[in-house]
Amino acid sequence: MIGHLRGKVIFLSAESCILDVNGVGYRIFLTREARSKLHIDAEASFFIYTSVREDAIQLFAFPTHEEYETFLKLLAVSGIGPKVAMGIISGISTSALILAVQQKNTSLLTKLPGIGKKSAERIILELKDKFPVQITDEAIEDDSLPNLSNTMTETEEALRSLGYTPTEIASVLTKIKQSQDASTMLKEALKLLGNA
Repeated sequence: MIGHLRGKVIFLSAESCILDVNGVGYRIFLTREARSKLHIDAEASFFIYTSVREDAIQLFAFPTHEEYETFLKLLAVSGIGPKVAMGIISGISTSALILAVQQKNTSLLTKLPGIGKKSAERIILELKDKFPVQITDEAIEDDSLPNLSNTMTETEEALRSLGYTPTEIASVLTKIKQSQDASTMLKEALKLLGNA
């Protein structure tokens, strides 16, 4: 079982790369963010999850142990396989995923690729006790979580009405600071999307 690889990037595709480790090339699947940071001939290091099926052996790679652990937790959820788990991690940060689970925000989770309402509910049910309690955002410390959840939903709906895809929306919502004012969140989101 391969758990970690370090080597030189010799080939890049849309969602994977080939990593040369002492003359042996390993094809590894990456998140979009990890893939965007790679360059041919660059040295790279990844934590690896080895998926073994009857018809294929696939390697899923993560630059941080935090992402790797989150991936393993998602795999433990009924009906979530490696590709769907990778899609979730590509579309949302670990901290935003934890917050969505804590807030039972199925609306945000269903914007992620491969996640319907039932899958979102299973993720919340099965992961609510597996994530450590993290209060890192000042907004989480007050008693306005329901309002924050509502403003996030309003922001999502506004972006959707403007024609943005679920993946684009999920990605940008993980990067903006939560606010009680949906219009402020929308402006920040549009700025990140290059349309402010």
